[in-house]
Amino acid sequence: MSKKVVLIDGSSLSYRAFYALGKQVDRFVNHEGLHTNAIYSFKLMLDALLEKEKPDYWLVAFDKSKKTFRHEQFSEYKAGRKKTPPEFLEQLPYIKELIADQGGTVYELEGYEADDIIGTMAQKASQEEVVIYTGDRDLFQLVTDHVTVKWTKKGVKEVEVYTPEAIFEKYQLAPKQIIDLKGLAGDTSDNIPGVTKVGEKTAIKLLTQYHSVENLYEHIDELKKSKMKEHLITDKEQAFLSKELATIETNAPIALSLEDIKTKPVATEALIELYEKLDFKQFLKAMDRPKVAVEKTQYQWVDQVTAEMFHENQVVHLELFEENYHTATPIGLAWGDQETIYVGKPDLIKEEVFQQFLANDEKKWFFDVKKHWVLAQKEGITLGEKVEDIYLGSYLLDTLNDSSDVESLTEYYDVSRVANEEEIYGKGAKRAIPEEEILSSHLANKVKAFAEIVPKMRAQLEEKNQMALYETMEVPLAFVLAKMEYRGIKVDVEQLKAQEAELGAQIKEIEEKIYAEAGHSFNLNSPKQLGEVLFDELGLPVLKRTKTGYSTSVDVLEKLEPDYPIVRDILTYRQWSKLQSTYVTGLLKQVHADGKVHTRYMQGLTQTGRLSSVDPNLQNIPVRMEEGKRIRKAFVPENPDWYILTSDYSQIELRVLASICQDASLEQAFRDGEDIHDSTARRIFHLLPGEEVTPKMRREAKAVNFGVVYGISDYGLSENLGITRKEAKAFIDQYFHHYPGVKRYMDAIVEKAKEDGYVETLFARRRYLPDIHSRNFNVRSFAERTAINSPIQGSAADILKIAMNKMAKELENSNYRAHLLLQVHDEVILEVHPEDLEAVQALVEKTMDEAVKLSVPLVTDSSYGKTWYDAK
Repeated sequence: MSKKVVLIDGSSLSYRAFYALGKQVDRFVNHEGLHTNAIYSFKLMLDALLEKEKPDYWLVAFDKSKKTFRHEQFSEYKAGRKKTPPEFLEQLPYIKELIADQGGTVYELEGYEADDIIGTMAQKASQEEVVIYTGDRDLFQLVTDHVTVKWTKKGVKEVEVYTPEAIFEKYQLAPKQIIDLKGLAGDTSDNIPGVTKVGEKTAIKLLTQYHSVENLYEHIDELKKSKMKEHLITDKEQAFLSKELATIETNAPIALSLEDIKTKPVATEALIELYEKLDFKQFLKAMDRPKVAVEKTQYQWVDQVTAEMFHENQVVHLELFEENYHTATPIGLAWGDQETIYVGKPDLIKEEVFQQFLANDEKKWFFDVKKHWVLAQKEGITLGEKVEDIYLGSYLLDTLNDSSDVESLTEYYDVSRVANEEEIYGKGAKRAIPEEEILSSHLANKVKAFAEIVPKMRAQLEEKNQMALYETMEVPLAFVLAKMEYRGIKVDVEQLKAQEAELGAQIKEIEEKIYAEAGHSFNLNSPKQLGEVLFDELGLPVLKRTKTGYSTSVDVLEKLEPDYPIVRDILTYRQWSKLQSTYVTGLLKQVHADGKVHTRYMQGLTQTGRLSSVDPNLQNIPVRMEEGKRIRKAFVPENPDWYILTSDYSQIELRVLASICQDASLEQAFRDGEDIHDSTARRIFHLLPGEEVTPKMRREAKAVNFGVVYGISDYGLSENLGITRKEAKAFIDQYFHHYPGVKRYMDAIVEKAKEDGYVETLFARRRYLPDIHSRNFNVRSFAERTAINSPIQGSAADILKIAMNKMAKELENSNYRAHLLLQVHDEVILEVHPEDLEAVQALVEKTMDEAVKLSVPLVTDSSYGKTWYDAK
């Protein structure tokens, strides 16, 4: 009985995977800033493929280099292809690692293409059942009775199966004649020339009669006189060359036997490590992860507390079953040190002795003090601010680790092990609170581990010069954020409901308008139906095709929008629909009984130190369109007589860049109070004094300014501006010409990263770069870009944190009637009594402007109004 051999065109499928998620490329980024969209999509494809085929042997072939033996035959082979996006190239090593971990063989060969590897291995497996997966029709020539090609029409779930019969049905040719077809018709994607003005239909007609290129030219004199005959005669050498270029090598020098590509066991541990690195939590949850051996910790169960049970430097831990501590009720309580651990019901903290301990000046240790402050406050309990926070300290020490994962932390610090949360609570529909004995033992293990971690954590913070960052910035900020979260921000529910109804009516109206323009109704949310309406029925120019038909992605529609009103309406429909479902209706669900939303700030999540928020995410409300901005009308002061005050740093990251790199032109522009985007536009567009900067010039200069901060590539800039990569590169080159200090900084910080293995902000926040010495060019390049932008973004985030800590203290020590409500990117939002408005605005601006001393001034823009919308 024959075995099944699956050969996968990795170059083709991985490239398709990169584009599978369309414009979502920038949403798939891991905690290190690595793009992961191609890896994610390829993983889904691979799982579906392996599940369907269940191969005995499988191999994934990749192109090794751009130059192959075909380039020696024809130097223009594959010329004119777009440069491969670096955002894709940086993911390739991880795709290959994924394949190997899942039991496959990755192979590439210098001077040969993936097609040649597949062709040769198919030949070696001539006695077996061979299935080839590819998005490239070139491989149709390999089809035989034992070789089937599955052409990926849409992912790998929707494929076209090509057998010899299917090839004949589609082309009226035998599989081997596909090579002759390419010889005559050429292939624009590979820049194979073929014969001038001989297309696919003409080539098929000729091959139906003459069978091969060779036979055709043997009978060339039999053809009637025509332009086609003239072209055939003139391009004879080109036709034979094209056939040769199109021929897949089936005898390449591959150092693999069939047994070498036998399906291997899945490398579970390696896959877990890879998924953790890539932040693929969905895939991690689906795995049967090995259980950690956990020793049973001794503890005392208590029903009543006494003063003797408490002393300085004890861990206090409240356990939640749900993640959102604003709505959750504790299910367990434990406290103690390495020697003695107490476990009891959560209500014990309400006892007077416990409350006195929590409020006193003795240092206490917590895992996430912000969570514990909120939980205590809900019970009317004061929590003293002399604390250690294991969560925050661990986050600062190594942002590559998930500091919220207690099990991983115990491994990181090499202390007593704690069981995986899923082992205790289960997962999915089976998730449940365990029996009291299991839960108590789990909490005791946590407290013991935390008690062992703190001394090790402090020693490492001291060693890495991060104690000040921890003690004077992050821990105080946890209390500031806790108070902001607990207070919440008032939401005008009726305003939101009115917007929901208004948006609903607008969506209905624009739907009817689109149907009128199209001539009939159809499913607007179906790309297939929309493509048929736009390109088949209305005859709009086709800019891009997908595997299933016409592309109706945002980038395609935006190019058509200026000339076609229906396209403009479709884009508006999409924006309004998302706004309605995600933000307006979604926000209404997040309003608490007190009429407020209480977001949670994720203080230990990002690589740069920036804060993010969840439940709801108030940092992501769209403000580029008026309908999105209007959502902010629903955010109001708790007291209707008060005002919303918003203060925002002006171009803080560019100011940090100027101060760090000490470029004279950049520093002078900020010292002179120039509009930095106008200033940059004047330089890169070579404007003379008196010449006006156009809005387009300013927009492009702004994109370059911020693009440099974020380590943007010419590909990324070209996508943002809708220009060619050549133009984008020219903009970047001009920028460096006029701001040479920026380039010097970039070169120097990369060298420092290579020496140290990490980069730091102005305040010693570290970002480790394990790939800075990678032998893979694309992985190393990504690490270098990260080295450049992390000190800038991180320092900007640190400055705002310093300002918030100082601001909170100033407000607390004053008699002003004002409260900090929100932090959004570089902006703080407060509610203020009208009589204190002028003084509080001055206090906030002074605090932000003087938070730190840079070589250029920090500038804050403030405004106020009766709603957040009015304040902006």
